Amino acid sequence: MINKEENYPNADGWNLKQLWPTKKLKEENLYLYNIAINKYLSTTEVEVEDYGKMILFGGYSYLSLGNHPKILKSTNECMKQYGTGTDGVRLLAGTTSIHKKLEKKIASFKSTESAITYSSGYVANFTTISSLVGRHDTIISDQLNHASINDGCVFSRATIRRFRHNDMNHLEHRLKQNNKGNVLVIADAVFSMEGDIFNLPVASRLCKKYGALLMIDECHSTGVIGRTGKGIEEHFDLPSDSIDIKMGTLGKAIPSQGGYIASSEELCDILRHRSGGFIYSGANSPLNEAASLAAFEVIEEEPWRVEKLHENTTYAKNILEMANVPLVKSETAILPILCGDDWYAWRLAKHCLDNGIFILAVPYPVVPKGKAILRLSINTDHSKQQIDYLKDVIVDGMKKLNLREKENV
Repeated sequence: MINKEENYPNADGWNLKQLWPTKKLKEENLYLYNIAINKYLSTTEVEVEDYGKMILFGGYSYLSLGNHPKILKSTNECMKQYGTGTDGVRLLAGTTSIHKKLEKKIASFKSTESAITYSSGYVANFTTISSLVGRHDTIISDQLNHASINDGCVFSRATIRRFRHNDMNHLEHRLKQNNKGNVLVIADAVFSMEGDIFNLPVASRLCKKYGALLMIDECHSTGVIGRTGKGIEEHFDLPSDSIDIKMGTLGKAIPSQGGYIASSEELCDILRHRSGGFIYSGANSPLNEAASLAAFEVIEEEPWRVEKLHENTTYAKNILEMANVPLVKSETAILPILCGDDWYAWRLAKHCLDNGIFILAVPYPVVPKGKAILRLSINTDHSKQQIDYLKDVIVDGMKKLNLREKENV
């Protein structure tokens, strides 16, 4: 029994305000996260709780496939055959024929021998990294890699060496060091908060030169870059073996849920028997797998979607830059608007929501202190009129917020 007289630590000693200013944000009507979307009106418009009809510029559905007839039909047919779930984990009673068909399609799409699917992109990164390397090995990681990569690195207990963002000279310096055991180099293909593209040609050459495995997170590149959306290897016109481990998501350009690893048959077999995210996690719903499979087929059958995405991205970037909107340098459909101060970003996001634009702020600690952004994403179905209106709302909001700041000085 606990002695109540003893001086045990308790919640009274915690300063939760230092962790996240939720209370203050709510007091100022600036807590804008977890807002419910009541209905998808189209691939670019949503009905949002308390706000009504809005143009969606804060999502990840780059190719506007969420309501594609082929994907909906495939999902409906799958439900009749398999129901809504499975009977267990993949190694036991959780694998269906649709799981195997999807993995075969992913391997074909990414030009690898095999593929393995997971419940999310986060799980795919975390469990793959922590399964392949251990405390006697070394990980060399880009300093702006996604949190799922960073968490997997820490959990692996390997020696972690970071290289400056996209700095190939610093990467080579790290590769030349006295690294322990097996060496794994990891980077995003497209960096989700910056929108820039990893220098794969040089990184791949360096990894081969120094005998390191190269793992690339393609969550924001598959379906987005490359002439037909095949990703970063196609973007740079590189051979399909330029990356040893290709990781991706089934929840962005692919409008479903889950993540995957595409690699050699040997490596995927190892993951099936060593990665906890596969062994101990319930199998993905066949409905999600069917939607993902159909989406990959649509990308191959309708290459115009990738072309239109590139066209829309170029148009949006040009008009925003001409209007002096401070964009973070980006090469992709992610066009981050640099706000700097967290509170400025939150207020600009509120101005957008009040004017029918759904786009939210990304503050510290997701981005470095003083580098808060509005994370803007373009998709295939955005019209020029919608993009023009977005620009007008952003410019108007910046003008009003800057005037307010001057008044408060």
